[in-house]
Amino acid sequence: MNIHNKRILDYIKEKKVVTSSEVAKHLKVSWNTAESYLKELLIERKVIRIKKAGVNLWLRK
Repeated sequence: MNIHNKRILDYIKEKKVVTSSEVAKHLKVSWNTAESYLKELLIERKVIRIKKAGVNLWLRK
């Protein structure tokens, strides 16, 4: 697991539910980069994605 994924999982644990934009701001990366990291975690089955009205909500599994 890379350092970004660990930071994302810690952030989600703290906030419970986050958006891709919130993760991007937290990591100081672009939205696209944050979305890529989150999709990696989704593939690894470490997070759950809920699509809601044009926004991806991310929860820890």
